[in-house]
Amino acid sequence: MTLTIYQYPKCGTCRKALKWLKEQGHEVTSIDIVEQPPSPEQLSDLIEKSGLALKAFFNTSGQVYKEQQLKNKLPDMSREEQVRLLASNGMLIKRPLVTDGSKVSVGFREATYEDVWGNA
Repeated sequence: MTLTIYQYPKCGTCRKALKWLKEQGHEVTSIDIVEQPPSPEQLSDLIEKSGLALKAFFNTSGQVYKEQQLKNKLPDMSREEQVRLLASNGMLIKRPLVTDGSKVSVGFREATYEDVWGNA
C-alpha cells in the first residue's frame, strides 16, 4: 500500500518523516503541500479520518499563521471557513500530513509513526 505524504521539501521535519517511512519499507507518493495543498473536501476527509481536532491541522508555529493573527481569528470562524482557509495556503497546514486513505497522521513524532505506520 502506498502512503501519500503532503510535505514541504525545504522542511527538515518533513525530510526526516519521509526518510523514516522509506526506511520502514513504505512506498511513498510525495506531494508538495505548498504547490498542491489538499482541497477543502480532501482536508475535511483527512480531519475526520484522523480523529484529531481541526486545530491540530494548523501550523501554529508558522510565519503565515502568526502574520494573519489566526490565534485570535480562528475561534470566530466556522469549521467550514477554517477548512477553506487551510486549503488556501499549504503553509498553514501542520506538516507532514500522511495518509493511506484510511489512517492519517499530522506532524512527525517517531513514536506516533511507529504506532501508525510501523509495519509496512
